Amino acid sequence: MNELVREKVKQAMAARGMSQSELSRVLDIPRPNINRALVGRSGEVPKLWQNILETLDLELTAVPRTGEHG
Repeated sequence: MNELVREKVKQAMAARGMSQSELSRVLDIPRPNINRALVGRSGEVPKLWQNILETLDLELTAVPRTGEHG
């Protein structure tokens, strides 16, 4: 996962006043796992998707959803 996506997630959490602990409760995932994902020690994009994106000169991004949920 690239740094842009991690940063967008951190920004979205901050905008909602959401801590790593709260996100971990919502997702039912241990807080250390959330921390590792946000600092880049886990959460890698599967190799197949890395290859597909690189081959097509694309980049994984995160943007706010629109409509009912955004």
